[in-house]
Amino acid sequence: MDRNRAPSRRTALLLAVTLLLGACSGHHLGFGHDGDDGGIHAFPDHYKADILAAMHAYLNDPAGIRDASISEPMIKSVPGGTRYVVCLRFNGKQNNGGYAGEKQIAAVFLAGRFDDFIDPTVAREPCKDVAYAPFPELEKLKQ
Repeated sequence: MDRNRAPSRRTALLLAVTLLLGACSGHHLGFGHDGDDGGIHAFPDHYKADILAAMHAYLNDPAGIRDASISEPMIKSVPGGTRYVVCLRFNGKQNNGGYAGEKQIAAVFLAGRFDDFIDPTVAREPCKDVAYAPFPELEKLKQ
């Protein structure tokens, strides 16, 4: 083996490995993808199902909800940074069986998945001036 060619082979091999690794990780920089790559700002594709599942834990009595409405997911500034937020309005039952009146909360999504509900006093700002659509699935929740 020629000793003069060995360093150039190593350099070529190192360059090839670097390019391969760069191509594999390029999607983290936004190359080769139409949308987000699954990072913290990934779109919550199943946001309605995630919210319905979380409402069972959030509400004392998830049955009998009235006047439910929901917004489309949107990027908003919330405590912890910018995240996809979905705003909800509904009238839920109190412990005595009566209705509490309209409540507004915001569901926060991280990496395309439900993360948490924002306290109603904080939720007013991210949900200010959003368009709501009926959310009959929330009104059909059972105990």
